[in-house]
Amino acid sequence: MKVVLQRVSQASVTIDNQTVAKIEQGLLVLVGIVEEDAQEDINWLVNKIMNCRIFSDENGVMNKSVKDIDGDVIVVSQFTLHASTKKGNRPSYIKAAKPDVAIPLYESFIKTCEAELQKPIQTGQFGADMKVALVNDGPVTIIIDTKNKE
Repeated sequence: MKVVLQRVSQASVTIDNQTVAKIEQGLLVLVGIVEEDAQEDINWLVNKIMNCRIFSDENGVMNKSVKDIDGDVIVVSQFTLHASTKKGNRPSYIKAAKPDVAIPLYESFIKTCEAELQKPIQTGQFGADMKVALVNDGPVTIIIDTKNKE
């Protein structure tokens, strides 16, 4: 499982000209799932995301998590995170999990995020053509991969 974590001052997701998710300060999380992913990947990743100290404290030091600031979260499915660009100019998405595997894991990821954050989070819609807008605060963008825990 791979995520792109972005600290935002605002973010939204629009589908068919209708806003389906909108937050102010918090995190926009783009999540890509592969066939090998399991609940243990979700648990590790959600813990890492919700406790990642990337928000400024009173001294301007990145020392607070999204939980510490009572921030909001939008999670958006993003199979293109697992694109392979090794050969040719058209990315291959063969590593990305098929919907029958990805959807249950995506839904579990959302529920696990809500349990850890202790409040509802907002989401895009799996498989939809979404317009994602954000103001990246910092900018702060972090990539986390459960298969490469650095």
